[in-house]
Amino acid sequence: MRAMILAAGRGERMRPLTDTTPKPLLTVYGKPLIEFHIEKLAQQGVKQVVINHAWLGEQFEQVLGNGARFGLQIAYSAEPAGGLETAGGIIRALPKLGDQPFWLINGDIFTSLDFSELPRELSEGVHAHLLLVDNPAHNAGGDFGVRQGMLQCAEESLPSYTYTGMGLFSPQLFESYQPGSEQFVRLRPLLDRGIANMQIAASVITAAWTDVGTPERLAQLQELP
Repeated sequence: MRAMILAAGRGERMRPLTDTTPKPLLTVYGKPLIEFHIEKLAQQGVKQVVINHAWLGEQFEQVLGNGARFGLQIAYSAEPAGGLETAGGIIRALPKLGDQPFWLINGDIFTSLDFSELPRELSEGVHAHLLLVDNPAHNAGGDFGVRQGMLQCAEESLPSYTYTGMGLFSPQLFESYQPGSEQFVRLRPLLDRGIANMQIAASVITAAWTDVGTPERLAQLQELP
C-alpha cells in the first residue's frame, strides 16, 4: 500500500500563522500535524508516502527528510506557486504512486482514527472510497450523502455528511488525464462524475476529526484533553 498526503495549499484562512509555516507543519501537542499521519501510515506497514507541496515546500523536505526516521520512504511532488488544486496535485504525483489504489490523506486534518480502519480494497468498477463524518458546525450543510454504501450528491432525502479528506483512491479516477502532467484540476467534478456512474463508495466514521482550517480551530484542538 502506498499513500499520498496533500500538503500544497496556501492556507489563507490560517494567516498569519501560514505566512511563515505551511499549514500541515503547524504543531498540535508539540508535533507537526503531518507527522501524526506519517506515523500512523508507518504503523500500517506503508513503505512509500508521496507528499505534494507548493507554498514554502522546502520546509517539508527540511523537517521530514527522506522518511527514514519514520521507517518509510518519502517522495516529494513539487508544484508551481499556487499549487494545482487537489486533483491536479494527485495527477502530477501519479507516476510516484504506481498503478494500484492508494490512501489519500489531507495534511491539514487531525483525527483519532486508527488507520487500520482505512479501506484497503475497492470493489470492481469502484474508483474511490471516501470516509465521511457527521457535519461539524463550520460545514453544517455537509458535502455528500450515502446510499447503500455508495457516495451520493447531497439531497434533501438523505442525511448529509462531511468529507474527511481521507480515503482510498484508484488511479482510474484520473484516467482522463496524463499521469505526471501539470494541470489545475479540482477534485469535486471528478467525484461528481464518479457518483453519476456509481463508482464512488463511502462510509461514515465516528472517530474524532478536525479540519484545522482556522487559527481558532487550531487553538480549540490544543485545548482538548
